[in-house]
Amino acid sequence: MSDFSDLVAKAIQPSMTREEREAVYTVVRQAVLRLQEREALPPDDPRVALQRHLVEETIRDVEGDVVRYASLRKLEAAFAAQNAADKTSQAGRR
Repeated sequence: MSDFSDLVAKAIQPSMTREEREAVYTVVRQAVLRLQEREALPPDDPRVALQRHLVEETIRDVEGDVVRYASLRKLEAAFAAQNAADKTSQAGRR
């Protein structure tokens, strides 16, 4: 499943909007459904439920990574702004 996770993660960019990311996830879900249909798995087969669970788990993990990335960028920007403000106030005191 790690190859699958990597593939989904590569299709997503942190700069994408939530709607754009959801469109990618929809394509992923549809592809998995087509693969299940091709394998002719009955809907009550436990493998179908497991595959769906893994897809949703992967999407949740990727979303977590995107949120973590965005949060780190915001923290870095705030830290840079704080450092700039500190430099300005220290220069004014001299």
